Amino acid sequence: MAISGILDWARPGVDVDRGEIATVREDLVTVLCGAVMIAGLAIDGWAHKNVITTLEGFFTPYHAVMYAGYGLTAVWIFWLAYRRRHRFPVWWRDGFPRGYRLGALGALIFAVGGFGDMIWHQTIGIEVGLLPSFSPTHIVASVGGIIIGTSPLRSWWASGEGGARSFAGVVSMTYAAMGALVMLNYGASMMTLAPTRPYEPVLGRDYGGIIDTPDEFWAVQGVSSYIITTLLLTVPLLLMHRRRATLGAGTALVTGIAVRLMVINEFPGVYLTVCLAAIAAAVLADLAIVRLDAVRGPDAALRLPIAGALYAGLVCAGQLAGLHLAVGLRWPPELWTGVVVLVAGLGAMLGGLAARPVSSATGSPVAVDNR
Repeated sequence: MAISGILDWARPGVDVDRGEIATVREDLVTVLCGAVMIAGLAIDGWAHKNVITTLEGFFTPYHAVMYAGYGLTAVWIFWLAYRRRHRFPVWWRDGFPRGYRLGALGALIFAVGGFGDMIWHQTIGIEVGLLPSFSPTHIVASVGGIIIGTSPLRSWWASGEGGARSFAGVVSMTYAAMGALVMLNYGASMMTLAPTRPYEPVLGRDYGGIIDTPDEFWAVQGVSSYIITTLLLTVPLLLMHRRRATLGAGTALVTGIAVRLMVINEFPGVYLTVCLAAIAAAVLADLAIVRLDAVRGPDAALRLPIAGALYAGLVCAGQLAGLHLAVGLRWPPELWTGVVVLVAGLGAMLGGLAARPVSSATGSPVAVDNR
């Protein structure tokens, strides 16, 4: 019965946020609980890459930290509903603060993924290398964790406030990006050395065309990683910027991704330089985006496409600059400059997709539902 109440969110015509707005303190406590969970995720990722063997089972100290963080966060979310039982008698359905009801569903999804992960590991073993990114149970648990961790983000949108509420929202969105990296580790551009390998197209003598070479496959992998990372960073940035310009939002996303990658890979020098350069570029992008909003206004034409292009292009350029400082770029100019233009264009396109529709009657943007 309790589960059916939580699942009402999926039914047409049902208001999924009948509760009140969480307090700022409640959002910040959720962020603290999520910090334990995301720290455990980073430690577990490090262990999968550096310590754990395929012969080990589910019950490891690395899993213990992550699942303890999950338990804290899940219990806290349900406690927020239970403590409102005097105002909402059917507390398991109506007592969740706005934005947290979906988080309760995420807790259930994570529990299913976690239980499946235990069965998987006890029977098949622990995944290593590339395999953790494709484990079905890891994917299910990651989706549930992302939904849990973004509860303060939805609370921020529901309140429409700034200040500490914005801080909690930005941090929770950063947790989501770090959680999504579980499924996208193989595509992180901060960890690619492809631009340091030379690429020269080779003409085929027999067929008159271009022959695929190992260098070409490296180049394709490198370009793909910049596209994947642009999606991972720019989509959440635009979701936040769509509602309000928030200084530090873009920097937080890049920093979160960089920290997780560095912890998993034990802070390798070359990649650390790339990450620091990407963070510096994100700071510049944040300043530019917020300044543009101050000058042009929140309803200016092409606001989101410009923000997306600036953010994606600068972060990509920062990564390439860091790689050049650490090792030296060996891609031809057409390739590395083209990548920056390509991801900037992708950011602009994402901004266009995220832009609020314009009313045909008034010519003004349609109001956003911040719930």
